[in-house]
Amino acid sequence: MAIVSQNEKQLVAESYIMNVYDQIKQRNANQPEFLQAVKELFKTIQPVFVQHPEYIKYGILERITEPDRIISFRVSWVDDRGKVQVNRGYRVQFNNTIGPYKGGIRFHPTVNESIIKFLGFEQIFKNALTGLPIGGGKGGSDFDPKGKSDQEIMRFCQAFMTELSKYIGPDIDVPAGDIGVGAREVGYMFGQYKRLNSYQAGVLTGKGVGYGGSLGRTEATGYGTVYFVEEMLKEKGLSFEGSTVVVSGSGNVAIYAMEKAESLGAKVVACSDSNGYIYDPDGIKLETVKRIKEGERGRIKDYTNEHPHAEYFEGCNGIWSIPCDIALPCATQNEIDVESANILIQNGVKAVGEGANMPCSLEATDLFLENDVLFGPAKAVNAGGVAVSALEMSQNSMRLSWTFEEVDEKLREIMKNIYRKSVTCAEKYGYPGNLVAGANISGFLTVAEAMMAQGVY
Repeated sequence: MAIVSQNEKQLVAESYIMNVYDQIKQRNANQPEFLQAVKELFKTIQPVFVQHPEYIKYGILERITEPDRIISFRVSWVDDRGKVQVNRGYRVQFNNTIGPYKGGIRFHPTVNESIIKFLGFEQIFKNALTGLPIGGGKGGSDFDPKGKSDQEIMRFCQAFMTELSKYIGPDIDVPAGDIGVGAREVGYMFGQYKRLNSYQAGVLTGKGVGYGGSLGRTEATGYGTVYFVEEMLKEKGLSFEGSTVVVSGSGNVAIYAMEKAESLGAKVVACSDSNGYIYDPDGIKLETVKRIKEGERGRIKDYTNEHPHAEYFEGCNGIWSIPCDIALPCATQNEIDVESANILIQNGVKAVGEGANMPCSLEATDLFLENDVLFGPAKAVNAGGVAVSALEMSQNSMRLSWTFEEVDEKLREIMKNIYRKSVTCAEKYGYPGNLVAGANISGFLTVAEAMMAQGVY
């Protein structure tokens, strides 16, 4: 038998990955967000195929990048004027190798098939990193909740769930919230699911605590973001204590990332919404932000009405020009581009943790890594939300409820484990200190091994 050299193995792996990516580009030429997610993974996994050439034979990459199914449906609903409105709904059931499809639902006018596939693809590996038995999926609609009445949102959610309910279930596919979908929207969808089917608490997560939800779920993604970054900082002898932090966004993820960072001794000086950002050099008053965004559903500029010493700026990109030690992008994808990354680096940023889904462009990510900025990638950093969603599923299955402290402790341990696995895989596969590569490889290996074990289907 001919002995294949290490160099030959590397060439075979490189050629295989390039060929698969070329095929994906041809098939998905008009889906830039999905292609970005695929490219981000493919940049780091060549060493895996050198060590596991059997993955090539069994077409792991071809299979893992093609969704099990994509469901697209019409959502017809009636607005307050009695006019029929039509939106488009999606559910991408990407991969259920290690458990039922699990991923949020996003209501936003930018939602299209590319974005839902990008989010669903990321979800496969994010969920695998948690160590919990959940597969990857995602859903949403181009419906915009902004400016809609509660009754309009209820009617839309009911119409959306009427279609979606045909494809989901506690052991099949378990949706949750995402941008534009909070406790209110989840509640409306859960109520409609019950009307159409028997009571099944585990069909949705992110529910209200009074009807099957988990304590700690609201805080989970934001807290988990800070727990991961805290581990990253410890490695370099740094901490949140005394650090200046900038957080983009002002939804659940941002609010509770700010809350946890402040509890660890940091001063958060800026946050934003889709219109602009506020800068408070004395430190953001979180209770004001919570009341404006959670209670009044207002705009972040209203903060300056109560705190006139703070400044409000139109537009979002400028938030990254504020000098900080730690940047936590918690708003949306690709919010930090090369220009913003360069400004952060010039201003001495020490760490960046992606609280949102891939908020840094690939080029921005490379810049941070090249300049020795501690960088936590989204699929690892923001896995806390889906981790506690899986804990909610467990509580629903067992018909019990854990205390906030129990959930928070489990979350913290999960985030520590994700960090350790990312560090270990980065070192083992030739990327010491590169948590992007480590998280990609750790999540990918978990799913690939399960796919190998289960055969081709």
